Amino acid sequence: MSTTTVANPYLREAVLTASPEQLQLMLYDGAIRFTMQGREALLKKDFEAVYNALTRAQKIVLEMHAGLRPEVNPTLCERVGALYMFVYHKLVDGSAHHDVQALDDALKILRIERETWQLLCDKVAADRAGLEATPPSEVNEPGTLSVEV
Repeated sequence: MSTTTVANPYLREAVLTASPEQLQLMLYDGAIRFTMQGREALLKKDFEAVYNALTRAQKIVLEMHAGLRPEVNPTLCERVGALYMFVYHKLVDGSAHHDVQALDDALKILRIERETWQLLCDKVAADRAGLEATPPSEVNEPGTLSVEV
């Protein structure tokens, strides 16, 4: 078994203590950050940095795609999966063809998805806070949350 060390112990702790929805938000943040780094490197014509940054962004997007659970909501997963594949292909095009517009297209979708996910995180946090403040006798089903989007 190999062990992975993280250079930033605060990041490691944040990942280990994050809720699933916070982890997803971190993935969006990482994909956006690496895409921005790749875009900046492309403008500087630092093609090695372009490749390195965009490869990391691509891996994050593929990981998010692999994490979809169609058994929970097939229609939603199909739509979100299509968005992830669109972003992935734009990242590949941006890297392979040195296409800034492709990267801008990917960033636009990633930012919209991240904003949507942030709203969901805020809603889940509010629901959790409400559940903690509600006496146990008033909660219908323990451990369930209602999320309206």
